[in-house]
Amino acid sequence: MLVLSRKAGETIWIGEDVEIVISEVKGEQVKVGIRAPRNIDVIRGELRQDISESNTEAVIKNIDIFKNKKD
Repeated sequence: MLVLSRKAGETIWIGEDVEIVISEVKGEQVKVGIRAPRNIDVIRGELRQDISESNTEAVIKNIDIFKNKKD
């Protein structure tokens, strides 16, 4: 993992297409802007975790339904 220190107004580039902009730093909160092509999904980490857990639960339920139909 690369860890960088940035101030408000400074940027970070990822490849040629993704720019991270530090728009505001207030106490322990940092506001970040992301400029990326529309074909790149940008999603918050906690939301990604929720989606992953939800998908896992759905698969388990489907497996259980399938097992019950075989019996």
